[in-house]
Amino acid sequence: MKNITTNFLRIMKITSFFSSLIFYINFMFSQPANIKLWKELDVKKENHTTLYISKAPDSINTKIAAIILPGGSYAHLMGIKTEGFEVAKWLNNQGINAFILEYRVKKNGYHYPSEIEDLQAAIYFLRKNAEKYNINPDALGVIGFSAGGHLSLMSGVFQNINYLEKYNIKPSNLKPNFIVPVYPVVSMQDSIVHKKSRKNLLGLHPDQETKNKFSMELQISDNMPPTLLVATKDDPKVNFHNSLVLNDAFLNKKIPNFKFLLYDNGGHGFGLNDKLGKDAAQWKYVFINWLKEINISK
Repeated sequence: MKNITTNFLRIMKITSFFSSLIFYINFMFSQPANIKLWKELDVKKENHTTLYISKAPDSINTKIAAIILPGGSYAHLMGIKTEGFEVAKWLNNQGINAFILEYRVKKNGYHYPSEIEDLQAAIYFLRKNAEKYNINPDALGVIGFSAGGHLSLMSGVFQNINYLEKYNIKPSNLKPNFIVPVYPVVSMQDSIVHKKSRKNLLGLHPDQETKNKFSMELQISDNMPPTLLVATKDDPKVNFHNSLVLNDAFLNKKIPNFKFLLYDNGGHGFGLNDKLGKDAAQWKYVFINWLKEINISK
C-alpha cells in the first residue's frame, strides 16, 4: 500500500510539472513580438523594460495606437495577461495597434523616476518610428490599469518635464493624445492612498511635498489630454474615492473631453474581461465611441 501511495504521489508531481510546463509554453508563444526598449534607443540600461508589439490587422488598421500599462502596485506586473495581452488582442480586433509596456518596478529594484522614464521612452520611440509601425503619431494614447493608471496620469501631468534629458534624448512632444486610467491609483494622501503603490513608487516615508507632487488630483493642469476615467464602487484593492477626487479635479479645471465611468460592480483587476468585470467591462465599448467624440477615430 505504501508503494502504491508513493508511486501515485510521484505521478501527480510529474503530471503537475508537465501541466505547468505546457501552460508556460503556451503562454510564452501566445505573446506578441517584443523589443528591449532602451537598447532600441541606444541607451545602456538593464534589459528590464520590454515593449510588446501587437499590431492591428492591415485590413482594419485605423493607425490609432495605445500604450498599455498593466498594474501591480508598482511592485510587479503579474496582471500583464489580463491587463496587457488580452487588452491588446481586443484592441487589435477593433483596428487599434497595441504596445504593452513592461516597465521597471520594485521587484527588480526600481522606483521613481524609472517608471515615467520608461513610459516617456515608449512615447518617444513610437512617435519616432510611426511610419515603421504604420501608426498615426497624433493618435497615440495610454491605457493604464491600477498602478498603471497612476502612471498613465503621470504622462499627462508631467508632459512638460523631459525625464529622458539625462540620456540626451530630446523629444519634441511627450503629451499623449488620450489617457484611459482604469480603476487607477490616483492619490498619495494618507486618507485614500493605496499604501503598497506609494511605498513601491516613493519609498516608506515620503514627505508631504512629495505626496502632493504624486497625488494626481492635485496636479491636473489646463493642458491635460482627453481622459476617460473608469472605476468601480466595489473595488476591494484601490479605494474608488481615488477616482472621485480625480473627477472633481477635472471638473473644477473644466478640462475638455473628459468622461468618468463609475460602475456599481466589477471589482479590480478585470482589464476588459466580461466574466471578471461584469457590467464594468462594458467600458471598452464606451471607449471606442469616445475616440470618435474626441476626433481620434472616424
